[in-house]
Amino acid sequence: MDESYPLVSIGGLTFSVTNCLSTLIAALVVFFVFFFMSRKITMRPGKAQNMLEWIVDFTNGIVKSSFPDKNEARPFMLYAFVMFAFIFVSNQLGLIFEIIVGGKTYVKSPTSDPIVTLSLGTITLVLAHYFGVKKLGFGGYLKSYFKPIALLSPINLLEEFTNFLTLSLRLYGNIFAGEVLLSLITKQLAPSFGVWSYLFSLPLNMVWQGFSVFIGAIQAYVFVVLSTVYISEKVVSE
Repeated sequence: MDESYPLVSIGGLTFSVTNCLSTLIAALVVFFVFFFMSRKITMRPGKAQNMLEWIVDFTNGIVKSSFPDKNEARPFMLYAFVMFAFIFVSNQLGLIFEIIVGGKTYVKSPTSDPIVTLSLGTITLVLAHYFGVKKLGFGGYLKSYFKPIALLSPINLLEEFTNFLTLSLRLYGNIFAGEVLLSLITKQLAPSFGVWSYLFSLPLNMVWQGFSVFIGAIQAYVFVVLSTVYISEKVVSE
């Protein structure tokens, strides 16, 4: 892909305008959608409240499945809900619209950039280690790397690194690959043989967009599941 992205330097640091703008749009969409869905909470729920309750039950179920003790699971339910909603919207953003001005892309799926997914993975990583230290104490936290035997401590340390990479790059790879193929269909295949290639690429584009919506939902689910598993491994009592 030969896309270029606008950059801005502030205080010696370089920021991607595309990532910042796309992430802000995804966050605003999540906020306003759930804000309006939660306005009229009643004992006899309407469609919006039913949908909201279903999503909350769904993410709560993910967390409960990773924590045998439900009291230990409760602090992470809001985190799982917010992370699932944000990643799901972020995955779909590039499918809904893409803003390109002067050859530079300003809006796309934020999760199609490794910087964003690595940042999301870092949030989970920091939370897991913070609550691990809080639960076990700093000494107990360090001792956990020498279990079940001290000889395995290098493998335990390496596992921390690989878990972080797989959590972040799996999400990036799936969303990026989907957008690349969608771009090839619309920009390369469609105009290649005139009207006939347009007629062929149109249903192909629709099918792939529908499949990408499914992949985006699955990847949001997988990210939340793995995040709760990593956190539970640090805080669950043995």
